[in-house]
Amino acid sequence: MKLVWLLLGLASIALGIIGAFLPLLPTVPLVLLSAFFFSKSSDRLHDWMLDHAVFGPWIHDWRENGGMSKRVKIYATASILVAFAIPFIIGLKAYIIVIQGVVLSGVLLYIWTRPTT
Repeated sequence: MKLVWLLLGLASIALGIIGAFLPLLPTVPLVLLSAFFFSKSSDRLHDWMLDHAVFGPWIHDWRENGGMSKRVKIYATASILVAFAIPFIIGLKAYIIVIQGVVLSGVLLYIWTRPTT
């Protein structure tokens, strides 16, 4: 089972890193998920994530307070706004933009209702 947890952790961290550059792929939740998977599979990778200059604070904030820093919330909001602008730029159909707007509004609501650390 450790191998399954390890593979899930590697997949989550890879998607999280990709999500830093692609709209609609959430970086922070995938990083948090990978920390959980690594805690079940690899002490070395789990410790690496906790000590990482970027990932570590996100994980500590979530574990200690169930929240995230204001800086991360602002970064996430800016990323969401960019992601929401893309369908307008490429000319997607209105119903797709509405669906995306509803989903992204839910994500923003969730982010901003978490405690600010």
